Formats: sequence, C-alpha cells, structure tokens
Amino acid sequence: MAQSALVTRHTPGIYAVAFRMLRNRGDAEDVVQETFLRAWKAMPGWEPRAKLSTWLHRVALNLCFDRLRRTRERATDSPPEQVDHGLGPGEQLDQAQRVAAIEEAIAKLPDRQRAALVLCRLEGHTNIEAASIMQVSVDALESLLARARRTLKMQLLNGKDNGLG
Repeated sequence: MAQSALVTRHTPGIYAVAFRMLRNRGDAEDVVQETFLRAWKAMPGWEPRAKLSTWLHRVALNLCFDRLRRTRERATDSPPEQVDHGLGPGEQLDQAQRVAAIEEAIAKLPDRQRAALVLCRLEGHTNIEAASIMQVSVDALESLLARARRTLKMQLLNGKDNGLG
C-alpha cells in the first residue's frame, strides 16, 4: 500500500525529468522503473540525508546520465509534444518548428547544463532542490543555468540565421 502511494506520488515528476533528459518515452519509462527498483533495494538500509523525492530524482538523473553516455549519438524520433490547434496551418508549422528547434538545442547541451535547465526551468524545482538533486552547490547550479542559457541563446540565434526563424 505504501509502495503504491510512493510510486503514484513520484512517478510523474521522475518520468518528466527522464523524458526531458532522454527525449524517448520508452527510455524514460525504463528509468522510472529502474529508479523504483533501486529504491526498493535500498529501503531496508536507507538513512535519510535528504528528502525522499530529492533522492529519487537523483537516482533517476544518474540513470539518465548513464544512458546518455551509452547512447551519445542516438537520433530523436519523437515529434514536438504540443501544438496549439487554434492556429492556422502555417502558424502551426512555424510553432512546431520553433518547439523542435528549442528541443534540439536543449538536447545538444552538455548533460549537467541540460539537467539543471530541466530541473529548474521545465520541472519547476527551486534552485536549492535542483542543487541537492544534482549534488552541487547552489552557486554551481546557477553557473550551470547561466551557461545553459547562453549556449541556448547562441544555438537558437545561429539556427535563426540558418532558416529556423
């Protein structure tokens, strides 16, 4: 019963982080499952040093890093998630292209910068929570975020010059 409640409560956030890091539904689902398998194995001897949700996110993030290292050159096969259907066909295409360009630029970020961006800006974790999940200081996290923003801006501006904008 408690395990079911734990899974129900934490699966959406862990899945969202894993999907945004890996950009593949199947891989994200695998990371969620492996995260909870590791949690069950660790529970008997677990001594809380952080919130359980922080620890679960850290496990998931480490699993994502492992997968990214193994499949560095994997091509993405998922289309943009959301398109506003109130737009005309040309506007929908423009919006879809912008979303795809942003997702591609995020995917090209170094792993730690991408993780910081995903945790703080896309998943809504505070800088303190994200720093704890990533096991870095808040200053280091903020540095990662600043570098990620600069890199994204540069990539998107360069993409605009190449016909993406």
